[in-house]
Amino acid sequence: MMNSIKAPSFFRPTSRPSSPAPLATTPRPEITERTARPLTKLSSLSNFRRPSPAPAPPSPIAPAPLVQDGSYLETLALKLSEGVSKALAQPTGPPIVTDVVGGKRPIPSGRGRALGALIASELAATRENPHLNRAILRSLLRPLSAPTPNPTQLHALALSAFAGEVLEVFDELALGLDADTRGDGLKVIREGLVSIVNRVVNPLVAGIRAEMMPLLEALEAPNSCNITKVASGVKHAPVQHQSITALTAVIPVYARALSRYTASRYSQAALTPFLISVVWRGLVALANRPYSPPSPPPSPGLLPTLAVKKRRSASITPPLTPPSARFTIKLPPSRPPSPPSVPTPTSTAVDARVLCELLGTLPRPAADTGSARLANEAIEEAFDGLKALLPLLEAVQMLPPSQLVSEEELEVLTEELPTLIALPVLLNAYGNQSGRSVAQILGLPEVEYRKGCLSGFGRAEECAGAVGQRILDMFRRGEAAPAIVREWLEAEMADLAQGGN
Repeated sequence: MMNSIKAPSFFRPTSRPSSPAPLATTPRPEITERTARPLTKLSSLSNFRRPSPAPAPPSPIAPAPLVQDGSYLETLALKLSEGVSKALAQPTGPPIVTDVVGGKRPIPSGRGRALGALIASELAATRENPHLNRAILRSLLRPLSAPTPNPTQLHALALSAFAGEVLEVFDELALGLDADTRGDGLKVIREGLVSIVNRVVNPLVAGIRAEMMPLLEALEAPNSCNITKVASGVKHAPVQHQSITALTAVIPVYARALSRYTASRYSQAALTPFLISVVWRGLVALANRPYSPPSPPPSPGLLPTLAVKKRRSASITPPLTPPSARFTIKLPPSRPPSPPSVPTPTSTAVDARVLCELLGTLPRPAADTGSARLANEAIEEAFDGLKALLPLLEAVQMLPPSQLVSEEELEVLTEELPTLIALPVLLNAYGNQSGRSVAQILGLPEVEYRKGCLSGFGRAEECAGAVGQRILDMFRRGEAAPAIVREWLEAEMADLAQGGN
């Protein structure tokens, strides 16, 4: 009877009726499948994870050098060609719509360093064998001639960054220099990479400079305070210059663009002439702005006083009937409306301070090499000239022309300024009733004078002696000028003559 009890047929699997699965082994495949599915799902969701904030890719690990046997050079040539092909290959992963141009994506940053690490590892492995080391340098010519196409391609910035990274590795290994006799022809490769960087970055920086120059030149015009509606009750609301307002809006955009354009060390060479030129243009414009005397605060309006007096005189005659105020709740008297405020323009000194702060937000070259340090020193000198203009403008604008500062104070205020920058400020502020500029006193057209004498810091220093002496001669011949300006200019010419000797 007990032997006749068997498992019913509906508990058996239909696919394998003759081989019942043991109880001990049935859960294992299910556990394996259940553990495998979450791993598959996690791997499919890995594309949605945000990349880590670590820099991409960080200083790549140098690959293992090849075995130096009879076919070493042929194998190395293939390895270098493969490394260049991988560096210039299209990146993998889901494309971003904004990065795809013409069906192609830009070269990711860091591939130039990876290629440089490959070259450095092979050179380090053959350091003890100068002949083999030189043969490796010659074998670099063919693979490195690939990443030198026309830089007018669509992804010029990515190619420029790639060339800059390769050039940085060339600098670390001292390859392609004038005194390097190890590698024949690597100097041509270096010059080609530098040409790519320059032809990509220089036009972009020049475009930003061309857009900023009209705004900087417009700083020479006085602040016109073009306001259609003035809020009542606001007193002495300063109104910024139109160019300062425009520069405040666009300079942050230009700063981000310049940081993107000059990512590599070689591309940062374009920042030095750009920064010096924009600082100089703003300095010339602010120094030649017509003098506006300090305006006293407006006197309070008379209309509210008259209205109060009128109300008081009307209350002298008592009314025939009792006033209605006896039967109503007395309210506090209403305050007379505030007179509309007169818009006050910002002074030249305030505009100079704001301009100095705005231009200070632009990126500068990294001072990690000797040439970069010299470039930063030149930029600092340009900004020092703009900062030195602030105390001079404040001194001549805070005091009326009747209260002149002493000649000793002027020497201290203009010590860090070029002579041709301080001269128009003093002529406009102290007694230049005729309104003649330096070019008009010299008898030259304004455009010709600025092009010949005010094209830059160096040119202004070269022409300071000749222009200053000519202005002094005109003063002695009867040109209207205050005595303090004449004394200051004589002291400047004496200092220049002493410095020249």
